[in-house]
Amino acid sequence: MSEYSQEPISGTTGDVTTKDGVKSWFYSDVVKDHFFHPRNFMEDALEADAAHYNAIGKVGSPACGDELRVWLHVDPATERIAEFRWKTFGCGSAIASSSMASVIVTENGGMTLEDARKLKPQDIMARLGGLPARKFHCSVLCDKALRDAINDYYRRASKFDKIIVEASRIIDPVSKVTDHDIEEAVLDGAQTLEAVQQKTKVGIGNPGVLPAVEELVRFYKEKYFG
Repeated sequence: MSEYSQEPISGTTGDVTTKDGVKSWFYSDVVKDHFFHPRNFMEDALEADAAHYNAIGKVGSPACGDELRVWLHVDPATERIAEFRWKTFGCGSAIASSSMASVIVTENGGMTLEDARKLKPQDIMARLGGLPARKFHCSVLCDKALRDAINDYYRRASKFDKIIVEASRIIDPVSKVTDHDIEEAVLDGAQTLEAVQQKTKVGIGNPGVLPAVEELVRFYKEKYFG
């Protein structure tokens, strides 16, 4: 059996290498704890009390292997999140990330909606003690589902001026690839222009868009991986 180095590879938190140079993954004790003992998990979504939960968010799709739904109970007087329940069809990293996000948002009396909007995937990862680089998108899934639920609360409360919609922008009119498609490719491990092209086919028949694609790849790498 190969022995593993004790420290993560630089820039790939959660990845380790064996002495024979093979890259593998490890999970922190915190990740394992939240995977085996998830906090605030919604056992049966069909039994969720619609009168109690006044904000619902959803991101992803079961067909893609990752879907996360969140239910919030927000105190209307303070707009603090008193309860955060969730259910995911994702992997162990998605379960641990969702569990930790629910703890962060509700601890110490609960975050206000405005503060919860400022929560970043990196904040979730830091509390988990890191995730494998290829699993970083799981923490992004939590961030997006929470934002969707916050928008849902404001929509129900008719506070439309507080709704923030992240619209996608078509980067390549030929392949119909959007900036969100490129973002997802980077989060899924495509760290170069060539890797993004392989995943999305962006610019294959329209090379004039490649400078813009390359700039977006740099932007998302800096945004999520520093």
